[in-house]
Amino acid sequence: MQEKESGIVVCRCEEVTLGEIREWIDRGYDSVCEIKRVLRAGMGPCQGRGCRDIIMREISRRHGIPMDRVETGAIRPPVKPVKIGLLAGED
Repeated sequence: MQEKESGIVVCRCEEVTLGEIREWIDRGYDSVCEIKRVLRAGMGPCQGRGCRDIIMREISRRHGIPMDRVETGAIRPPVKPVKIGLLAGED
């Protein structure tokens, strides 16, 4: 892997690089949930909307499996950030 490529930031919210993701996949972490637990990728304000698909593609490539066989991981509400006042019922 080229040095330049390994420094590409995949999860901008948590500043996780492609090199870090590849390292953990090579260690045997083969689902989005596992990568999320060890690197926090997908746990920022965007809740994985910016990086989940990239992580899934990398798992697919590294393991030589089709994308539809890669687990998407648990998507927990709120899927999009909301203001606490909206949840509290304030105007």
